[in-house]
Amino acid sequence: MIQRHTFDFLKDLVENNNREWFNANKDRYEAARENVIDFTTGLIKLMHKIDPGIDAGLDSKKCVMRIYRDIRFSKNKTPYKNNFGVSIPTRGLKLGGAEYYLHITPDKSFIAGGYWMPEAGHLKSIRQEIDYNGHDLKKIIDDTGFIELFGDFRKQDQLKSVPRDYGADNENIELLKLKSFIAQRSLKNEELLKENAAETVAAICSRIYPLNAFLNSAIA
Repeated sequence: MIQRHTFDFLKDLVENNNREWFNANKDRYEAARENVIDFTTGLIKLMHKIDPGIDAGLDSKKCVMRIYRDIRFSKNKTPYKNNFGVSIPTRGLKLGGAEYYLHITPDKSFIAGGYWMPEAGHLKSIRQEIDYNGHDLKKIIDDTGFIELFGDFRKQDQLKSVPRDYGADNENIELLKLKSFIAQRSLKNEELLKENAAETVAAICSRIYPLNAFLNSAIA
């Protein structure tokens, strides 16, 4: 589970996002990071049973993203993220593809899966798969349980115009216009503070798995 001291550290970081405070509280950061790493280790073991594309030996330390922000080209010059991000890939060492992403931050945590902003080649392949086998994707995203957890899959960032090579009358045009293919559910602090938090997150990911499998099959 995520420990309360991890949330406390992140809450304080929001109010004190500067290097002086961070360096003075480096021990709190390290303790929070270790908590997230431990949580990720347990989650990976559960996720491997759900999605065989996840390497059971995946190094959890490599899945926990850096808390340091790249501020070179950003107007926001605060040096640290106000969250811990955990990325769990589904294609081994291959770059790109569907993944699971856990975002840990006070009152705004969430678990997500799918493929965010695929690069051009992958996007073309996914659209082709939707054109050929859109009924398979619809079966996943129009399932009542899926909608209850993640909402309307079609209501995410779309092209304003019809994508090249497809007609406006295509029966899957709303899916073909998508820029990303993401399923996301909010997580309450209390859900992550419970002993069975990893099981809760894994159970939600089990409903995302068919989407990730569809996306990965398109770019295989």
